[in-house]
Amino acid sequence: MSGRDEWSVGCRDLAGRRRDVTVFVSSDDKIVLVAPPGEAAVLGPLDVGRLRAALRDAVVVVAQHPE
Repeated sequence: MSGRDEWSVGCRDLAGRRRDVTVFVSSDDKIVLVAPPGEAAVLGPLDVGRLRAALRDAVVVVAQHPE
């Protein structure tokens, strides 16, 4: 796996603090989303687009690794 198999998407928690949702590809080619610890992730429309793009990129990485 390359070092680019991880993406970070900015968001806010319920208190309005800046946080990140992380998307990465695990060693067994699963797509993993990590939300802020113990928090809800509040995404605006642009952030949702970025999350969608990160998920799409992760799927492409997984598809490139035959089982």
